[in-house]
Amino acid sequence: MSTLSKASEPNSAPLSVPTSTRRAILNTLKGSSGNLVEWYDVYIYTVFATYFQNQFFAKDDENSSIYVYAIFAVTFLMRPIGSWYFGRYADRHGRRAALVFSVTLMAACSFGIAIMPTRETIGVGAAALLIVFRLVQGFATGGEYGTSATYMSEVATKGKRGFFSSFQYVTLIGGHVLAQFTLLIMTAVLDKGQIQDWGWRIPFAIGGLAAIVVFWLRRDMDESLSKDHIDAARSGADRTSGSMKELLVRHWRPLLLCFLITMGGTVAFYTYSVNAPAMVKKAFTGSDASVATWVNLIGLIFLMCLQPVGGWISDRVGRKPLLVFFGVGGVIYTYFLITFLPKSHNALASFGLLAIGYIILTGYTSINALVKAELFPANIRALGVGMGYALANSAFGGTAPVIYEAMKKHDMVPQFIAYVTALIGGSLLVYIFFLKNKSTTELDREAGHAFESSGPESERGLVSAR
Repeated sequence: MSTLSKASEPNSAPLSVPTSTRRAILNTLKGSSGNLVEWYDVYIYTVFATYFQNQFFAKDDENSSIYVYAIFAVTFLMRPIGSWYFGRYADRHGRRAALVFSVTLMAACSFGIAIMPTRETIGVGAAALLIVFRLVQGFATGGEYGTSATYMSEVATKGKRGFFSSFQYVTLIGGHVLAQFTLLIMTAVLDKGQIQDWGWRIPFAIGGLAAIVVFWLRRDMDESLSKDHIDAARSGADRTSGSMKELLVRHWRPLLLCFLITMGGTVAFYTYSVNAPAMVKKAFTGSDASVATWVNLIGLIFLMCLQPVGGWISDRVGRKPLLVFFGVGGVIYTYFLITFLPKSHNALASFGLLAIGYIILTGYTSINALVKAELFPANIRALGVGMGYALANSAFGGTAPVIYEAMKKHDMVPQFIAYVTALIGGSLLVYIFFLKNKSTTELDREAGHAFESSGPESERGLVSAR
């Protein structure tokens, strides 16, 4: 039998005392700001990939676009490792410390890419160096998702958790919006040749500078784990916090559930928000390139604005109906999106196709982080959420762009549609048969213990465990 920590016993309070709405807003802003910057750093790679690919691969290589997206996919292999390391760290040393660490790594890598030499200078070493930087960024991003999902769920006030936790995807999508907006500005100021030669470095430098600002903000945000819980983990009195053995032996069911919940959602997210904008960009090549950028930018802003709406609805009707809505919609609509979007040369029609997909996608994106966080107890939450997400994300999410590119090259787009639809359908079965609606969750129980254990400090909001 495993030795239970004081923090994980039924009568203890692993979380800090309940937060006020004001503190929840402040902590959500601080927590999500780092998410915004980290995902901006992730997406500037895909947004500017077509501009800098010839700086790392031979111009006459017809597979260069596949190679550059393959590097994007390879970085996802680091996400489970990052989720393990940062999840373990967050469960033992606090959420804030892990979030500060992850954004520091992201800043360092962004600066590294901004100043690195190209193929012309160091040959194939340029591609190798790019892979190294992207692998480290994948490591940091793997830690960011699970820890920020955990933190934003824990600092939210009961009854508003769906709304507050939805801001994780507001900022995640916001990172993509900022990347697209950066491209729009640069294409207005610089010509294509200038962006290809040196302009592509600018967005990476911006990401590095923004991460420094977030580092400063995160140092001062409240800690959601109680001081007693962290002290017990640090001293060794609690050996279950952040333990992979604890996760695999005692919590393998919620871990498997987390993986299956993510499976269809992550492949849909990357298909709808990465592949689909690339289809729009290709359909409006040449003189209409700016039209494609505007269509994609407005579409992503629309998706970003939908997230709090989805979270708010889930606080009233429950999480399950939204996930089922996404699953049914994704199974039906994926064929139409991938079949007709590449053929659309009308801006309004292209936006309409994207908008329908984004409404469907919101059923998953707005609440998936909270649904996963509600599955695990505090002592293993960051690790469990991070690992379940990262394993599915690495297998099905990050690989979607390169699989699509490869299948398109071999005229196998219908097979790609079937692949995406089957994964969404698999997750839909999980949503229907294995999830309960409006049941008491681990977060509910922990919030109750925190309230019972709190004294006068509860009036101040979260206790900072520094």
